[in-house]
Amino acid sequence: MAIKDAALHALIEPVVSAMGFELWGIDHLSQGKHSRLVIYIDHDDGVSVDDCADVSRQVSAVLDVEDPVPGEYRLEVSSPGMDRPLFTLEQFGRYAGHVVAVKLRVPFDGRRKFQGLLAGVESDEVLLQVGEEEYCFPIESIDQARVVPQFT
Repeated sequence: MAIKDAALHALIEPVVSAMGFELWGIDHLSQGKHSRLVIYIDHDDGVSVDDCADVSRQVSAVLDVEDPVPGEYRLEVSSPGMDRPLFTLEQFGRYAGHVVAVKLRVPFDGRRKFQGLLAGVESDEVLLQVGEEEYCFPIESIDQARVVPQFT
């Protein structure tokens, strides 16, 4: 987690936890002059639109006071959904046995995108089974990862 993301996480996590939710992750997406700050919250009983609105109001108040994000941005609060992004080693471990799509920061074997069965976590590496090949990606090398919903 980058230092900026760690600072945002430290600022937002207590607010989300106090409201009874798990802070699943934060995406700060730069889009030219404007950017988006997406906060993913989770709960065992699910997350409603009203839950997102309530968390948005509380987090917005804290962000207005602390002002940790320079420039203009749009705050979004969302459930991680079925195609949930994975941010931490613990989350990768929780979704071992699921199909995931991974995008790397720099190419490995000439490519940045991989999709396969999440075999687990070992030390600080994510183990991904793609066909007959098994890849070990250090968590720092992963730019984005999402669970790929499977419908049977």
